[in-house]
Amino acid sequence: MAQVLHITANVVICNQQVFKNSTLVFEDAAVDAPGFLMSAYQHLGIKYPKFYKMDNLCKLGWLAAELLLGEANLTDKYQPEEVGIVLTNANSSLDADLKYYESVKEFASPALFVYTLPNIVIGEISIRHKFKGENAFFIFEQFDAGFIQQYVSNLFNNNILQACICGWVEWIGNNYKAVLFLVEKEQSGSTDELFTTENLNKIYHLNNG
Repeated sequence: MAQVLHITANVVICNQQVFKNSTLVFEDAAVDAPGFLMSAYQHLGIKYPKFYKMDNLCKLGWLAAELLLGEANLTDKYQPEEVGIVLTNANSSLDADLKYYESVKEFASPALFVYTLPNIVIGEISIRHKFKGENAFFIFEQFDAGFIQQYVSNLFNNNILQACICGWVEWIGNNYKAVLFLVEKEQSGSTDELFTTENLNKIYHLNNG
């Protein structure tokens, strides 16, 4: 039987702005894209030294997940195996791939090589929050709300997950966008919306990105 699922939180990061549940919570137009990530990280007031070693794609996805979850600890509500992550983008880990390729011309950088897989961002989020559930990273030319809604719904309908972080995390050059959704069975306050293709698209296009 199909589950009724809810988007209990959402985060959009693009165009030097951060939205949490459709409300602007941070912006900094005075810096470039990598500088904006650092500015947002400092604004959060989090102490996580490993952040500085991540590539830009991981930093973006990790920050979006931090904002998405806020003070909530999903492992207080669910078993680690019941929380999953399903992400998508258009360019895989190409930004890190190109930087690694450039480093090979002189001395191949192991620090860059670590990030030449797109699912590393899932690993960074999982390590931070101790999630051990189903995870996957898919590549599409553009955001595909229908696929995300269907794929994640199937994980719930088959009782594989009780909560899921899903969405889009893209970084190539200085172009970036992260849109993450927290999906659960239970409703959660006034920001709750049904997990539908229409609502996914509405939130994705919040910043006209």
